[in-house]
Amino acid sequence: MANKYKVIDEKTWDRAMHCMIFKNSIEPAFCVTYEADITNFRESVKKQGISFTLAMVYAVCKCANEIEAFRYRFVDGQVVLFERIDTAFTYLNKKTELFKVVNVPMIDDIIEYCELASKTAREQEEYFKGPLGNDVFQCSPMPWLTYSHISHTNSGKKDNATPLFDWGKYYEKDGKILIPISVQAHHSFVDGIHIGQFADKLQNFFDRC
Repeated sequence: MANKYKVIDEKTWDRAMHCMIFKNSIEPAFCVTYEADITNFRESVKKQGISFTLAMVYAVCKCANEIEAFRYRFVDGQVVLFERIDTAFTYLNKKTELFKVVNVPMIDDIIEYCELASKTAREQEEYFKGPLGNDVFQCSPMPWLTYSHISHTNSGKKDNATPLFDWGKYYEKDGKILIPISVQAHHSFVDGIHIGQFADKLQNFFDRC
């Protein structure tokens, strides 16, 4: 069941002009990569005995849900704002080295989410269960290397406003554990200030663990 949303009245919407301009751009999405400190988070995940990757999916999607700009989408030509966004992530089959895309509802509790996500990923036989809905955040962990930049495939659909979140291999520096995180978002709804808000919320989450 899809999540609920409200249709935005673009005649009175403060962002209507920005939305129109960026939607008509050749490339309406932009991507930012930065480093985050996961020292406390990594230790907390270990103590709780949950998957680091699935815990990252939870943390990223929880924080993105808290920022309104990340919950806007285009639906049937209209701008809508979802009440909640669920999660989708890539999950590698180590035997075939092919990934499958797993869709899991967002749950408030990190342990419950990770348990459900792990069970869903293990039991899903198909690599792709069909087109993802508008109401997901797409996460694609890449733990094999530490990168400073990433790009994504482009379907050519300018109304595809689903944010993409990636993270690479973490490493130690000056006694801290750092990880590269990338955020790709549709500029019709998300600006640099919103990426900054997301980064702050996520860092606070990592620090509080």
